[in-house]
Amino acid sequence: MSSDSKTANILNIPSSVKSNEWHPLSWNSKPVQQLPPYPSTDDLQSAYNQLKGLPPLITSWEIDALKNKLADVSDGKGFLLQGGDCAETFEGCKAPKIVNMLKVMLQMSFILVHEMGTPVVRVGRIAGQFAKPRSKDFEEVDGVKMMNYRGDLINSYEPNVEARLPDPARMLEAYNKSGLTLNFLRALSDEGFADLQHPEQWELDFMKNNEYYKDYEAMVNSINKSINFMETITPNAFNTLHKVDVYTSHEALNLYYDSAQTRQVPRKPGWFNLSGHMVWLGNRTKQLEGAHVEYLKGIQNPIGIKVGPPFDLDDTLRLIEKINPTHEAGKIVLITRMGVEDVERIMPDFIRAVKKEGHPVVWSCDPMHGNTFSTKSSVKTRRFDDIIQEIRTTFAIHRAEGSYLGGVHLEMTGDNVTECVGGANGLNEDGLNTNYETYCDPRLNYEQSLEMAFLVAKEWNESYGK
Repeated sequence: MSSDSKTANILNIPSSVKSNEWHPLSWNSKPVQQLPPYPSTDDLQSAYNQLKGLPPLITSWEIDALKNKLADVSDGKGFLLQGGDCAETFEGCKAPKIVNMLKVMLQMSFILVHEMGTPVVRVGRIAGQFAKPRSKDFEEVDGVKMMNYRGDLINSYEPNVEARLPDPARMLEAYNKSGLTLNFLRALSDEGFADLQHPEQWELDFMKNNEYYKDYEAMVNSINKSINFMETITPNAFNTLHKVDVYTSHEALNLYYDSAQTRQVPRKPGWFNLSGHMVWLGNRTKQLEGAHVEYLKGIQNPIGIKVGPPFDLDDTLRLIEKINPTHEAGKIVLITRMGVEDVERIMPDFIRAVKKEGHPVVWSCDPMHGNTFSTKSSVKTRRFDDIIQEIRTTFAIHRAEGSYLGGVHLEMTGDNVTECVGGANGLNEDGLNTNYETYCDPRLNYEQSLEMAFLVAKEWNESYGK
């Protein structure tokens, strides 16, 4: 059961589609990476048909609105904050977790807006980020060979052979969990949860232990004073302060799931993936003639492209051109994940090449994936210092090249986990097992995330502040 499957084309393109015409299932004719075959063709077809007939999770208007905001970011008129779980779980679809994630996203953006004085676009790795690529198809547990866990969208974390088989019914469960999450996020963000007049309500107790708490408290007081002043001189209430836009994103890894929700809409040309506002292409699925690139080139959504070593510069430029041949602003977010040891060596030439080709991309830094390591006790983690150092170096290189670093991409949670070492409170390797929850990659916890926001704002101001 190789994840590089050339026999996955079991879902047929309608006969009315011309041979050279793109369709959500065009990828079926291409080699597929990171998508193991399902045991039952009939079950897969049934689940696909059901998913295809369900209402869309989002709208094309929301996708266009995000693309317009990203176009501003690519022009240096905003900043992209993309963050969330490494991989969501079905079990994690609970109110406290969703609330905490929204809290940390809002607070981080609150810090960035206040410190940088520029609009912030919030995009969560949420409401669809249920699948993960893996470097190996199989693993051995207690002497038994079984398929690797690839996220709840595909199989179960439970370590037995049967549970690890890809199950198409999980696509329907992912749709349901995504819908519940989106509904709750919209209710919170529309009805006062983000009210700047009461930012103190966002507090989570353990922030008080952080060295930046005084700065945070001063910032809250400053905003309160500004709002109170404006309310004394204007007769209208600031209703817009009660509502914020939070967009969703996920890696377009399970192409059955994404293509089933890719549709045409009235009075608009093209196809839209209506399962998430933005989707991204992973570092392991970037083959120019592969299934994932074939799929992504045909949709109207903003597309993130992860770029990290090893990568071919010419192939990457061809990839950008293939997905965005019209050079549409706001279409491509280049998410660089070089690693603290390689960023200075690789990034300058990469930036120059993209500028030379005239691509209007949003440059974003993913400082997480290139800086993962295992402790002596085989616990996967990341150093806070490595994460912020890659961000610092990436800012410095963009500044030197006359380029604009317009975003960060972070794996993080609003929960008080212990998965990444370092930060102001000095979590060390011995403390990792205190509350290590992730099934995949280690995430910044709430406190580390807020600290990161302060430090990102500082680096942005050094590079672009007026």
